[in-house]
Amino acid sequence: MRAATKRIATASLRHERHYQRAGYRILAGMDEAGRGPLAGPVAAAAVALPLQRQDLRKRLWGAHDSKQLTPAQREALNTAIKQVAVAWAIGCASPQEIDDCGIVAATQLAMYRALDSLHDFGIKIDCLFLDYMLLPKYSELPQVSLIHGDRRSLSIACASILAKVWRDEHMRELDERYPHYGFARHKGYGTSAHLEALRQHGACAAHRHSFAPVRAAQERTPA
Repeated sequence: MRAATKRIATASLRHERHYQRAGYRILAGMDEAGRGPLAGPVAAAAVALPLQRQDLRKRLWGAHDSKQLTPAQREALNTAIKQVAVAWAIGCASPQEIDDCGIVAATQLAMYRALDSLHDFGIKIDCLFLDYMLLPKYSELPQVSLIHGDRRSLSIACASILAKVWRDEHMRELDERYPHYGFARHKGYGTSAHLEALRQHGACAAHRHSFAPVRAAQERTPA
């Protein structure tokens, strides 16, 4: 008996099509990666897709919440998105900026930077799709906030993938600079191995010193 083939989930274009019919021409999806880790930057991506393409979902088949994809799937889709997108950009906020202004404001800062870079392509965004968040700095720009947007909007899903792939690569680079912590494996999240490394070695410049587990681990670090 042949095993059933697992259905590949692909985020929808239903919301984008609705706004297209309302007269919006160029839509951009935005999402972030890395709000929860104890180390590394928070990253954000902005993606404008060619919504006039009838084969768009087929070209980006399997794109949805980046956390539900394997690394190989993310890498393949990362390449496909960059090939097909009208424009795409990445922004980030450093651990120091996260400590200075808090994770929510730092996430918005990363998004502002991504959106500013997207404008360098010479296109004017008519509407912005986001996963839950809104951007007060761009209050004049129509914004659509969708809960679980990376599963419901293809534009947001593509941004989710680009942000995740960029940040994972950055954490692998940090792993080479700070080999004691295992950043390449856990990407800065608070795993037991990461917390143990914090207790043994203290925090480094890549850590978010304002996050409670980092503070607590440093307090317990032997002198």
